[in-house]
Amino acid sequence: MIRVVREVLELWEGECVVRPARSDGASVTPVARRIETAAGPEILQRIEAMGELPLGSAVLTPGGDLPVRFLLHVVLQSDREPVTVESVRRATSNALARAADFGIEAVAFPPLGTHAGQLESADAARAMASALEEHRTRHDHPTDVVVVVESEYDRDVYGRIVGGEQG
Repeated sequence: MIRVVREVLELWEGECVVRPARSDGASVTPVARRIETAAGPEILQRIEAMGELPLGSAVLTPGGDLPVRFLLHVVLQSDREPVTVESVRRATSNALARAADFGIEAVAFPPLGTHAGQLESADAARAMASALEEHRTRHDHPTDVVVVVESEYDRDVYGRIVGGEQG
């Protein structure tokens, strides 16, 4: 099931939340910073200890102080490479693959790559939808994918493009 809901992601009570990041682990959006802060400093320290991560990669950590078991940190950009449609597609695909590898049933994503100066919501939604469709043809997990948005505009865009139920 795919759902699009208007909620506050760092308050999401589920199994796993996706956190967008740079290749050095730094947060790339206000949502990512709020997730980072709510999870606690030890989670960011784990990511930073890994060093430079490749664009599109997805790293699983405990959820820290968040009301979720896991965080999936996805790399959307680096100091040299901006967010692109392809980096959003790859990061979404790798996050879903990592969730499937660990048998995670439910994953909540923010809109990836849509902060100021990045992609338009529709372009990012199409990239995420492409990865979701491709993943579902080969994997049974996660069974519940939620795109958690903060605005009515994004709820409409992601609902139309990604599909699924809207809440």
